[in-house]
Amino acid sequence: MAQNPIFLNEFEDNYRQRGLRNQLVKKLRLKGILDENVLAAIAKVPRHVFFDGALLSHAYEDKAFPIGEGQTISQPYTVAFQTEKLRLKAGDKVLEVGTGSGYQAAVLLAMGAKVYTIEYNQKLYEKTKALLPKLGYRPFFLHGDGSKGVPAKAPFDRIIVTAGAPVVPEALTAQLAEGGIMIIPVGDQEKQKMLRITKKNGKLLKEEFDNFAFVPLLGVHGWK
Repeated sequence: MAQNPIFLNEFEDNYRQRGLRNQLVKKLRLKGILDENVLAAIAKVPRHVFFDGALLSHAYEDKAFPIGEGQTISQPYTVAFQTEKLRLKAGDKVLEVGTGSGYQAAVLLAMGAKVYTIEYNQKLYEKTKALLPKLGYRPFFLHGDGSKGVPAKAPFDRIIVTAGAPVVPEALTAQLAEGGIMIIPVGDQEKQKMLRITKKNGKLLKEEFDNFAFVPLLGVHGWK
């Protein structure tokens, strides 16, 4: 069952902010995002609570912004694009590699997924682990090298990698369930091609989509 946020006083979600989210959804639809479940999740998750005060007024712009530690909160279009390509179903067991701000995890949870999210950076891990439950979003949090996946919790119906990888890590494809789907940006540290990997009859089928620019995936199977 999809998780719904519970707004506390310090995380006010007012009429204006909901209106800005609805405008953002309209922009995403015009950019080609057609999955109504994805758009409904974007409309539900309060992106502004993931921003510090100085950038708060920019929360519903379709742009990426810094969140500290050399990381960013992804552009809403990128979040919507990756999520749509996952072909997510309610109840799917999802591994998110790169928790970051927690915004992508919240969108997945709003769609009814069971989310395991792993973050390489200790400070971001602690910050997001404290934040998301206050909003009513409760993934399984892990700290460590996401490029290795989480073998103890595998297999996963879906895997989403939110950082640019030099190659598709075999450690991650090995943790995909039969019929599972992984979405991952692969390329150099400046630009990556979005790939969708589907495991079918034990084989990996690869599809290529647009170019994107992500922060580097760190770890033994990423950028060292």
